[in-house]
Amino acid sequence: MLGPPEKRSWRLAALALVLCGSTIALILRLAQLQIAQYEEYRQQAQDEHWSRQSILAHRGRIKDATGYTLASTITVYDVFVHPNASPSPKSATNTARTLAPLLDMPAEEILGALSKPGEEAILVKAGVCYDSGKKIAELRLPGVQCVEASKRLYPEGNLGAPLLGFVGKDNWGLTGIEADFNQELAGVAGTLVFEQDSTGMPIPLGFRQMTPPKDGADLVLTIQRYIQTLVERELDKAIKKHKASGGTIIVMEPKTGAILGMASQPTFDLTKLDLRDSADMELYRNRAITDMYEPGSIFKIVTISAALEEKKVNPKTTYQCGGRVYKYGATISTWNYAAHGQETITDLLKNSCNVGAAWVADLLGKEKLYEYIKRFGFGQPTSIGLEGESGGKVRTPTDEGWTPIDLLTNAFGQGISVTPMQMITAVSAVANGGLLMRPYVVKEAISPKERHVFEPVVVRRVISAETSRTMTDMLRQVVEEGGGKPAEVPGYHLAGKTGTADIPQAGGYTSKGTIAGFCGYGPVEDPRFAILVKIDQPKDTPWAGEVAAPIFKSIAQQLLTYMKIPPASAAVAQQRN
Repeated sequence: MLGPPEKRSWRLAALALVLCGSTIALILRLAQLQIAQYEEYRQQAQDEHWSRQSILAHRGRIKDATGYTLASTITVYDVFVHPNASPSPKSATNTARTLAPLLDMPAEEILGALSKPGEEAILVKAGVCYDSGKKIAELRLPGVQCVEASKRLYPEGNLGAPLLGFVGKDNWGLTGIEADFNQELAGVAGTLVFEQDSTGMPIPLGFRQMTPPKDGADLVLTIQRYIQTLVERELDKAIKKHKASGGTIIVMEPKTGAILGMASQPTFDLTKLDLRDSADMELYRNRAITDMYEPGSIFKIVTISAALEEKKVNPKTTYQCGGRVYKYGATISTWNYAAHGQETITDLLKNSCNVGAAWVADLLGKEKLYEYIKRFGFGQPTSIGLEGESGGKVRTPTDEGWTPIDLLTNAFGQGISVTPMQMITAVSAVANGGLLMRPYVVKEAISPKERHVFEPVVVRRVISAETSRTMTDMLRQVVEEGGGKPAEVPGYHLAGKTGTADIPQAGGYTSKGTIAGFCGYGPVEDPRFAILVKIDQPKDTPWAGEVAAPIFKSIAQQLLTYMKIPPASAAVAQQRN
């Protein structure tokens, strides 16, 4: 029985309504998929069909000034597997067994990755050597993908570690020159677009388009491998001998500002980096440009140069040293509390007399002394081109907290903070006829298309050539007759000054050691190098003459031989001939 017509009509109407509703819902859903969400699903389809990979540019090498490679990049492979991409368990097992010896890892571990649920590719091993990676790629194993990558190598090991710095896993510079010149070294990545199958593998004879990368430039440094090795070896020996907490040695070419060698400790091991250890972060900075210290009596070079330039004194000007002087509410003493009696300005430097330096500062006046301190480059970065450089700390008469006693103590390097790079740059200006040079560490940047040469830059003239000659002769006497005699090299005329500096702490100075320093240059007839030695908290003796001056002598002796500089008498004979 079909029932009364009224009931049949009602049922048909209800069925028609349901069908209409379903049709409308289906149309709306199709509209949503085809119109509202079209871009989203189109992109998903493209992502499944197309693969876009970045092609790393070859990172440029870093070389020393003589052509030795200090940092280079090699091609390696990262090997990925796509889970469940093998056609059968037997195929997956065979793939794992084939890969195991090439990757030097257990087949079971590879098989586990191949059998994992999910669709995301799994990195099985990163940094696979080029030969093994190439073999794996040529095997075209199902579900296995080799992606070309790169690895940074440092052929000279830890040589110049704080200066060179290092790169991250993405081959991007993180510290040092690797970071500061990352744009030049990194180049521009390329791209590879290709059709892929459901396992992520390229479709044979499918579409493939590549935009080639632009390789990075090679950097040639001013650093010389021999000199860098020399200063690192000498610094290491000194720290062990004197049980010091650290130190810095810099070698500069006075005429150009080129840095020939730069070492500092504590340092880090480039071959065993662990960026997860926060304690190591302190080791990654380049202390030659970041760390400030009070230079002590080395700073007398600046004070006496200023006074000579202003004609306030000459080498034979005399004053009376009573061993101590009370002025501006404070007592200033000689370093050993000895009274030198009447002495000349040359004697002041030879005896490293604090009382004499304070007398000269008072004679010069606050305006002129701080004018020359600024002129020599203190209180501002040297613009060496390395990140993290400190400008030091100079308190002037216009600054809050300055007192007249600062004028006197600053004259002998106390109450003023500098970096090792600032100090050697200033002393090099005295060696260079009075011209202050901008220090630099990169000599050339050589890319596939161009070559950029970094030329020496004169910052300004700080003293006259005449004052430079006078000051050099006085500093020569310091080395040959005064407190710098442990720095003397027989047969050669060198100039320099010791500096034993107290270490400031809150409320005064610590009694737990000193900083022993020496800064000098030579030969005085034609300065080819300037050397700064800074040893932190030597335990056996605090005095710069006993700690830093002998290190200067050792380095200078080896540099004179390396640079083939004849002794003074032979040099004079050559000039006459």
